[in-house]
Amino acid sequence: MKIAVIGAGSKHGEQGGAENFYKGLVSALNKFEVNTELLCPISDESNFESIMETYLRFYDLDLSKYDGVISTKAPAYVVRHSNHICYLQHTIRVFYDMFEIEFPQQTKDLLDQRKFINILDTAALQYPRTKKVFVIGNEVKNRLLKYNGLKSTVLYQGLLTDNFKEGPFNYVFMPGRLHRWKRVDLVIESMRYVKAPVKLLISGVGEDEDGFKKLAKDDSRIEFLGRVSNEELVSLYSNALCVPFVPIHEDFGLITIEAFRSGKPVITCIDSGEPAYIVRHNDTGFVCNPDPRDIADKIDYLYTHSNIAKGMGEKGKSSTQYITWEATAEKLLASLNY
Repeated sequence: MKIAVIGAGSKHGEQGGAENFYKGLVSALNKFEVNTELLCPISDESNFESIMETYLRFYDLDLSKYDGVISTKAPAYVVRHSNHICYLQHTIRVFYDMFEIEFPQQTKDLLDQRKFINILDTAALQYPRTKKVFVIGNEVKNRLLKYNGLKSTVLYQGLLTDNFKEGPFNYVFMPGRLHRWKRVDLVIESMRYVKAPVKLLISGVGEDEDGFKKLAKDDSRIEFLGRVSNEELVSLYSNALCVPFVPIHEDFGLITIEAFRSGKPVITCIDSGEPAYIVRHNDTGFVCNPDPRDIADKIDYLYTHSNIAKGMGEKGKSSTQYITWEATAEKLLASLNY
């Protein structure tokens, strides 16, 4: 069986979570002796005209030589094939759950664009154009039902590599993209109220890095590490006291799984999306209010109760052992009648 996995290529060639998702999926499918090819046409979301051109680019793909097709993030699912399923990472979120946040002043043109995207996505993801829709988490499932009226099945993705290890509990570690949707500022502001003598180490780069650094400039306990290697990332996780991961409406968030695999409790928020489904409050971490004081209280608690922090991390590790790329690939292949 020859399968095409359809991803969305970055206009500027960035490599991140989506690219690791594609690699993990293709590698897992190939372990079942399936001939899998990854296709990633460029997806340009810089303006509405470019978005429309991107939709057409994917729609026009000739996939006739493949026995099955698995599409992923927007707008890959507009492809045409008789044996097509979607493993949805997300639609174009600025036209969905983040619309009011990104466009507080909504013009008629913007509203019309949003409506058009919604109609296109709903039509593309409906049966029989798409035989079945899997989604990477409950947050995406609920979003798809709310905005498109479509049902889907949650199927968690695995880790590209699973070499995480447990170590001492020394500092607060926050990895990831430095973007406003990740709400790094919430954790930076929480350090103003943290009484424990702990540092906050922040790794990663992103569009809002300068603003976050400016916010943290007067706190010597906060250190920005920039981009780190995979080996450094494993080490940083292993020696952390806890991992705060407090994005807004996150689709999935591998950081939660990586932290748990490292035996660390995770602090997330009630509106953080999938992490709030994965983290069990007071058991594998905390699901708190998106309030710096509340986050600070949880950091202080974990610092003064190191045995409880260790126990939470161990429970988190145990609770995610079932999440593997192989289990995911097997379910996807079954839907393609393999």
